[in-house]
Amino acid sequence: MTEPIDPVEPVIDPTAEAGAGVGASPGSTAGLGRSTALMASGTVVSRVLGVLRGTMLVWAISLNGNAANAFAAANKLPNILYLLVAGGVLNAVLVPQVVRAYRRAGGQEYVDRLLTLGIALLLGLGVVLTVAAPFLVGFYSDFTDPAVTALAVLFAYWCIPQMFFYGLYSLLGQVLNARGSFGPYMWAPVVNNVVAMAGLGVFIAVNGPFSSHEAVFNDPAWWGAPQITLLAGTFTLGVVAQALVLVIPLYRSGFRYRPRWGFRGVGLRTAGRVAYWTFLGLLIGQVGVWVVSLATTASGSNNLYDNAFLIFMLPHSIVTVSLMTALFTRLSARAAADDVDAVRADLSLGLRTVGLFTVLATAVIALLALPLSRVLFPSEKLGPLGNLAPVIVAMVLGLVAFGAWSLAQRIYYAYEDARSMVPIQVVMVVVVIGGTLLARVLLAPRYWAVGAAGSMSLSYVVGAALGLAAVGRRLHGVDGRRVVQVHVKAVVAAGLASALGALVLHLLGPVGGWTHAVVMCVVGGAVITAAYLGLLATMRVEELTVLVRTVAGRLSGRRGARRG
Repeated sequence: MTEPIDPVEPVIDPTAEAGAGVGASPGSTAGLGRSTALMASGTVVSRVLGVLRGTMLVWAISLNGNAANAFAAANKLPNILYLLVAGGVLNAVLVPQVVRAYRRAGGQEYVDRLLTLGIALLLGLGVVLTVAAPFLVGFYSDFTDPAVTALAVLFAYWCIPQMFFYGLYSLLGQVLNARGSFGPYMWAPVVNNVVAMAGLGVFIAVNGPFSSHEAVFNDPAWWGAPQITLLAGTFTLGVVAQALVLVIPLYRSGFRYRPRWGFRGVGLRTAGRVAYWTFLGLLIGQVGVWVVSLATTASGSNNLYDNAFLIFMLPHSIVTVSLMTALFTRLSARAAADDVDAVRADLSLGLRTVGLFTVLATAVIALLALPLSRVLFPSEKLGPLGNLAPVIVAMVLGLVAFGAWSLAQRIYYAYEDARSMVPIQVVMVVVVIGGTLLARVLLAPRYWAVGAAGSMSLSYVVGAALGLAAVGRRLHGVDGRRVVQVHVKAVVAAGLASALGALVLHLLGPVGGWTHAVVMCVVGGAVITAAYLGLLATMRVEELTVLVRTVAGRLSGRRGARRG
């Protein structure tokens, strides 16, 4: 299964790397540290603001009300549609062609033609899909109340046009990357979050918070054009700003766009073969997304699921992605040079360092799920937060496997082999669908989101196992003994640290108000982390030093991950 749809951030190409700029060779590292640091810091700030935006959204329309679930279903559609309909074509065909264009004579004219094609494609699809909003909402949701479905359709009319601007953001951002400017692409979502947060602030100032008007806000009939426009319109305006803000650095870089038509002889047919397998993989993944969406909307828990995913993605986006980015450019160069031993060594290092971090993140988030929910959503009642916490736990249990599967995917990307991932993605989707449907049969509706989250975690375990087995055949092994030893030590350390953390939380008492929840998170998180690191140091886990050096190096702009 592909990575889940993020309701906060746009879906971008996971293979887009900082080393692909003008004049960069596959093995070049000049400027890589600075560009990667810019990208990583942009992701960190954007994710933090994304969480704050989620907090404000819950303050405005609740965590699990009718309007919250209707808006969540509508605002997820542009991400799904962009990834499914346009993302595969843009990322697999047009974006690589843009990068290559700047490495040959006449590249600007070629880029103009590609941009014209991409913009026309996105615009046409955006119009058609917006008109199809009632069908799309009905296809991706299963609300029991027709009035909630109708409200979701009204939200969707405002939200679906975001797809065009997500695509424009991707195109313009990759042109900037190809011209050697990396920061704006990863910092632009910050503008998106700021605009949306400002809109939410206006919404709350005009209509009041949800807690003061719970019965009114939960009535779909209350939502008229002003309320729908203010809420959904400002979210879409944020995506518009995210795309258009890139025009400024593009202009400063000397880029001048001129619409050009005519695409014969530009090499898109050959690139289309790559797009075929990429699109097929995306399509397979979306079947799982669709089944999960139906289950969670039918139980009125789709917004719970989305917010749990937001928390799940925080450690992955802030640290794991930085670790993988630090390795991927080198991986690609060594794969191109057919240096199997070096690729295997890099993969082993990545699995060990990423594993150390994700095991810790799993322990901390799982143990602190309820107080963390209280901290992030202080305006919500304890009842809905109690429903959110088990979804978080079920989802975060797949974090370690998610990191390993993501690394396995990087090996496929490094060898430009999207086709071989398809059978694995099929198996992963079967796991998600089977687990989600089984949860609907065996569990009460309030637990369907938990079942879906658990199924997603299990799919990552299966994907990581199958993916690494296949990669191992290509690389003549994955240094499995060493990788397993590090993971066993990490799990033992995390288990002992979690026991100590659970004792501390017990002494602090049940979750109370926001301040008490903050104390629980700070004290509990510090105890678990300190105990975990101390135990790893006692066990002389060498990768701990590599992990700390890599993260510090990424954030400071120095080269971090070294062969180990």
